[in-house]
Amino acid sequence: MPNPSLTAISPLDGRYAAQLESLRAYFSEFGLIRYRVRVEIEWLIALAADPGLAGIGPFSDATVAELRRLAAGFDEGNGERVKAIEAQTNHDVKAIEYWLKESAGSNPELRKASEFIHFACTSEDINNLAYALALDESRREVLLPLIERVIDRLAGMARGHAGLPMLSRTHGQPATPTTLGKELANVVHRLRRARAGVAAVRLPGKINGAVGNYNAHLAAYPAFDWEGFARRFVEAQGLDFNPYTTQIEPHDGVAELFDAVARTNTVLLDLDRDLWGYVSLGYFRQTVKQGEVGSSTMPHKVNPIDFENSEGNLGVANALLRHLAEKLPVSRWQRDLTDSTALRNAGVALGHSLLAWRSCLRGLERLEPDPARIAEDLDANWEVLAEPIQTVMRRYGVANAYEQLKALTRGKGITREALQTFIRGLSIPEAEKQRLLALTPSTYIGKAAELARRI
Repeated sequence: MPNPSLTAISPLDGRYAAQLESLRAYFSEFGLIRYRVRVEIEWLIALAADPGLAGIGPFSDATVAELRRLAAGFDEGNGERVKAIEAQTNHDVKAIEYWLKESAGSNPELRKASEFIHFACTSEDINNLAYALALDESRREVLLPLIERVIDRLAGMARGHAGLPMLSRTHGQPATPTTLGKELANVVHRLRRARAGVAAVRLPGKINGAVGNYNAHLAAYPAFDWEGFARRFVEAQGLDFNPYTTQIEPHDGVAELFDAVARTNTVLLDLDRDLWGYVSLGYFRQTVKQGEVGSSTMPHKVNPIDFENSEGNLGVANALLRHLAEKLPVSRWQRDLTDSTALRNAGVALGHSLLAWRSCLRGLERLEPDPARIAEDLDANWEVLAEPIQTVMRRYGVANAYEQLKALTRGKGITREALQTFIRGLSIPEAEKQRLLALTPSTYIGKAAELARRI
C-alpha cells in the first residue's frame, strides 16, 4: 500500500500526522461519530430512567451497562458500519440512530424502546453536545497539558537565567539593559494568563428540539417538565445549559474558546519572533543534532527552524480560529448549514496550534545562552547609562540634565572613559557620583533579576 502521508492533501494528515495522533480521537470523522453515539446513548438512558416518561423504561442495570459498553467500545469497524448506513441515508446523524437500533436489537428491553433512540431530537441536539464534549475533553487532555509544558520550560529558563544581564532593544536600537531571564519571565506571565483564559471558557449545550421550543417533546408528553429534564441532562455531561436557542446552539462558547486559543497563539508568535532574533544576534546557540542538515548548500548552517515552523503554523491556526469565532455565531433565521461545514475544521485549527506549540517547545529545548556574546553587546553600548545619569542629575536639580546627556550621546554612542569624565564633572553629592562611576551596562538592570526569579 502507498504511504498515505505521500498522498494526503492536508499536511496534518500527511507530513505532520504522527505529531497529531493525540487529536484524532476528538476531531477525526471517527471521533465525531463516537461522540455522537455517546450522546445518543446517554439521552436514551436518561429518558428510560425518568418515571414521568411512561413506555420507555426502566432499563435493568445490565441493559444500561450494555449501552455504555456500546459507546465505550465503539471502534473503527463500528464507524465503517455507520458510514455504510450513511451512504444509504445520506444523513450522518440518522445513520447513527439506525446503527444503534441495529446494534441493540438482540436486547428485548432495547428492542421495545427502539423508537426512543433519538427521541424528539433534531440532529443539532446531538451535534452541539458532541462537539462541545470533544472540545472540552481535548482541551483538558491534550491542549492545556502541552501549553503547560511550554510555560514550565520557559519558567525554568527564566529562573535559571534571571541574573544574566542583556542589552534591551526598543525600536531595534540599544536600550536600557534587562536580563535574559526577565525577558522570558514576561512571556511566562502572559502565557499563564492566556492559559487561564482557555481553561475558563464554559461550553454550553442544548437538547430542545427542532427550533429550541420542545415542540415535539410536548406533543408526545405534554405534562412533562422537558426544560428541567434537558437542563439536568446537559449539565450531567459537564456542560452549561443554554435555555434559549434556535435549531442550533449559537456557538458563542465555542467562539470564546477559539478566541482564547488564538490569543495564546499570538503570545507564542511574539515569542517565536523574539527568539529567532536573539538566535540571529548570537545571544543563543542551538544544540546540534547528529546527522541534521541546516542547508542543502551551506554546510555551516544551524537554522532556527523550530521557531519558524511554529510561527508559520500559528498564522494558519489563527486565520482559521478567528474565522470560526466570527462565523459560527452567525446563522440565518433558525439555522443554515454553514456552521456544520465550518465546524468540521475545528480539529484543523487546533491541529495547527498543537503543531506550533510542539515546535516552539522543541526550539526552547535546543537553546543555550552565549553569555560572552551577550556581554560583548552590553560593553559596546555604554550610552545606555545616559538614562540613569540624567535621572540622578534631575533628582539633584541639575539644569537641562536630559538635554546635556542627549548632546553627549544621541546617535553617536560614547566610551566608558568619556562617560566617566562627564560624571566626575557633575555638581552632585560625592556619594552619588561614586555610585554612578561604579555603574556599568551589566549592573544597570533594576529589579530584573528579582522579578525573573519569582516567576
